[in-house]
Amino acid sequence: MAVGILDQVRVLDLTRVVAGPWCTQTLADLGADVVKIERPDGGDDTRKVGPFVTGADGKLTNDSAFFMGSNRGKRSLTIDIASPEGAQLVRELSAQSDVFIENYKVGALKKYGLDYDSIRALNPRIIYCSVTGFGQDGPYAPRPAYDSVMQAMCGLMSTCGQPDGEPGAGPMRSAVPIADIFTGLYAAIGILGALIQRGKTGEGQFIDAAMVDVTTAINAHLALGYLMTGQVPQRQGNNNPITAPSEVFRAQDGYFSMSAANAGQFTGMLQVLGIEPALDQDPRFATGMARIKHRKALHDILEARTLEQPVRHWIDRLSPLNVPCAPIYDMQQLFDDPHVRHRGLAMTLPHASGVDVPVLRSPLHLSAAPVQHRAPPMLGQHTDEVLQSLLGKTAAQVAQLRADQVV
Repeated sequence: MAVGILDQVRVLDLTRVVAGPWCTQTLADLGADVVKIERPDGGDDTRKVGPFVTGADGKLTNDSAFFMGSNRGKRSLTIDIASPEGAQLVRELSAQSDVFIENYKVGALKKYGLDYDSIRALNPRIIYCSVTGFGQDGPYAPRPAYDSVMQAMCGLMSTCGQPDGEPGAGPMRSAVPIADIFTGLYAAIGILGALIQRGKTGEGQFIDAAMVDVTTAINAHLALGYLMTGQVPQRQGNNNPITAPSEVFRAQDGYFSMSAANAGQFTGMLQVLGIEPALDQDPRFATGMARIKHRKALHDILEARTLEQPVRHWIDRLSPLNVPCAPIYDMQQLFDDPHVRHRGLAMTLPHASGVDVPVLRSPLHLSAAPVQHRAPPMLGQHTDEVLQSLLGKTAAQVAQLRADQVV
């Protein structure tokens, strides 16, 4: 079996919901031993949001799709960190870990002796990552934050949705928590960089992973365009503001996305739709800038033709001419697609409940260190294993900790 890149790295994971767990799931995909600390009385909050896995006994578990989407490949250890005994267990585990990651409110772990200074005193090599909404300092630092709050405040919702004056106009958030997911990925990148630096210096460091920073940064060219010109980006719906045509078109049996950004693609598209060379010679559409200016008129002309045939007709003819296009799938259509099936993006893995469960394959493809997929853990599945193997606790000691409701 191939060895994971991070097979010698242990991550102590005190995160919940999405941003922190997405980070640690990425590290687990790369081979790290991720020990997830969960509350004994229910665990990660996402375990409460269905649908749920039905175990071999026919009963629903507390392993939800929401939880399983961010926690594959980890070990679950239940500890009540609010108890002195529980906090001490975490400190002992941190002394044997390379990475400590948490997403509590700023300063919340200090009263348990689990803040950066306390953990660093035990393990100077520790890389301590704190994932928060607004960062470690600033006027909003104490505030709680969720993905939707960040999408709202950081400009994403102001640029998503139909333009004013169009049906359904108004700000819109994405269906998936992209602020959380991007923050998790950036936190993972920061941790990987810190591991490399520790290899040079022998010292760990603190990583301040703030959702407000990440969600602002991913505005990318829209944010820079504003900073350069002072012009506030507006909602464009499904239109690409920097090229046309690049939007959604209706066909006989559904919708598809098509983009003809350069001259070759535009000519190829007109050829397939059977409306060249006349349209190509129309001064309204003769250049890229002209097509952007007259986007609505161009869209109406093109869609009058795309409505004449089903989606597959257009995809099969546009793709060979290198015109980027794709059907707009729902989830069922996505996982029925032959290319998605070929890539193996949906998998099933054996689960501790006694059944095989669906998981998404990690998007990481490494030839020399392929991801070794393991199902997300059941709550407390590895409590005895971790306490005995890492801390040397006896079975009787673990039983006593359980009786005292510490684990």
